[in-house]
Amino acid sequence: MKIRSSFHALPRDDERPSSDAVSLTSWNSSFLAALADGAGTAPAAREAAEHAVSLVATHFRSHPLSWTPGKALRETVRLINRTLWNESNARFGRPEMVCTLAIALYDEGFLTHLGIGDSRVYLLRGGELTQLTKDDIDPENPLCLTRAIGAEEELNPTTYKLSLEPGDILFLCSDGIHHHLSDDELKQSLLAETSARHIAKQARDASSDETRDDCAAIRIEIESLGWSERREDHQLPIPEKLASGQKHDGWTLLRSFGANDRCWLAEREGCRQVMKFAPLEAVDQPPITHAFLKETWNAVRFSSDPPFVKAWENPVRTSLYYIMEFVDAPGLANLLKQRRLQVDEAVQLGGFLVDACIRLLRHDLVHGDIKPENILIGSAYDSVFFKLIDLGSCCEVFSHHSRAGTASYLAPERFKNAPINECTEIFSIGVTLYESLTGQLPFGEIERFQTPVFRDPKPPSSHNALIPPWLDAVILRACSILPENRYSHFSELLFDLSNPQKVRPWHRDSAPLIERNPVLFWKCAAIFFAIVAAALAVQLATHQ
Repeated sequence: MKIRSSFHALPRDDERPSSDAVSLTSWNSSFLAALADGAGTAPAAREAAEHAVSLVATHFRSHPLSWTPGKALRETVRLINRTLWNESNARFGRPEMVCTLAIALYDEGFLTHLGIGDSRVYLLRGGELTQLTKDDIDPENPLCLTRAIGAEEELNPTTYKLSLEPGDILFLCSDGIHHHLSDDELKQSLLAETSARHIAKQARDASSDETRDDCAAIRIEIESLGWSERREDHQLPIPEKLASGQKHDGWTLLRSFGANDRCWLAEREGCRQVMKFAPLEAVDQPPITHAFLKETWNAVRFSSDPPFVKAWENPVRTSLYYIMEFVDAPGLANLLKQRRLQVDEAVQLGGFLVDACIRLLRHDLVHGDIKPENILIGSAYDSVFFKLIDLGSCCEVFSHHSRAGTASYLAPERFKNAPINECTEIFSIGVTLYESLTGQLPFGEIERFQTPVFRDPKPPSSHNALIPPWLDAVILRACSILPENRYSHFSELLFDLSNPQKVRPWHRDSAPLIERNPVLFWKCAAIFFAIVAAALAVQLATHQ
């Protein structure tokens, strides 16, 4: 996920430290924000606030794996409350280490929030500011808290859960801010992308000498949501045997797709869809379950993009699977067994693959396994369309640990553990186009365990005379053995596919000069013959 954040604890005056404390920690695609306001101005109150925010992240991250985020957060707050209560009584004989606490936790795909005292958590969504927490104050005496951390020996906190959306803004603040800035003023400041420090200063400047207080704030803007595993997904059963006629949540399995007996055409009430079940190995191998859940998330979040098949999760599923739309179109690999693609179809395929890769790259992802088996080709009136499938191989760009890909389509540097990037994906696109036009692989069949020796392939036009020279050059440059001779970015490949007249000729490094640069060759030849002629003329004149 991507967030933009700022946080600050501003003292009521510059002559003493703030009794408020803030912290923000993040890991993987999760974050935990905590804000505490010490009750009073004594050093013990400041200690309580600092202890509370430092202990939240420490204890939460060490919770038992069987606990949900909400339970882990509640137990963490109970522990902090007992710790402050016991320390206060040991040191002072009474509750002195007392503070409020507001927490916003994003984990396992949901926001869990909690408020103790009068520190608040707000959500700004679509221009509307909502207070998520409730103030624990006495209705008859607004200055008196009914609950606080460390005030009583036992505390029973309540947590609440909701979904976040890209563009949401979370705002945590102490009473020194919301007592002096109205909800409308807060909203306008958040919309104006004002930092937490400046909002705290606005509140302090708006207060009088009598009402001035410490001001603490945390501002978190959700730019994009990352993937986070949900505990309940790991508890879904994985069916061992799948067979025609079986029913799963109302869907009847009709037939499996090729050799993949975990991917089935299913029907319910006359509607046909595709159900993809988790691999059987996931039953006792959590990493495989993890990979399937991430594949599900990728399939669902990219389903609105035209290059990909629509996908969704059944909210009431009783086993681990996800659903995709049924596209009545053959795989490109099956089509190539019958015929090769025409030149205009191959150019369209190249543009389609580049477009799909650019969409993935906007999320810092690459497909990882581009090949005809993962491409559907269908017809619409007098044209064709394509769909890219199998996002299970998707990985972060520049990933070193990814083993995604099929050997015959892997760039040479991938066999030497080079990171996966745009350049390696372009190689796979080039090999796919070569095969689509010629029916042959440019470097032959390669097994994953091999250490292949790559040699410059023959031009595609030597197998298919209909391929124009410009497309020859594009494909050979895309699947060049040396990365430095290959297209570096998808945009470069897309430009050449869209502008045939501007494509530079391609020549292999070992090609003679007459092939690589015939103009320069004949210039050199002309100069050479001119020199020879001049030398002969001088020699002839000398003899006379």
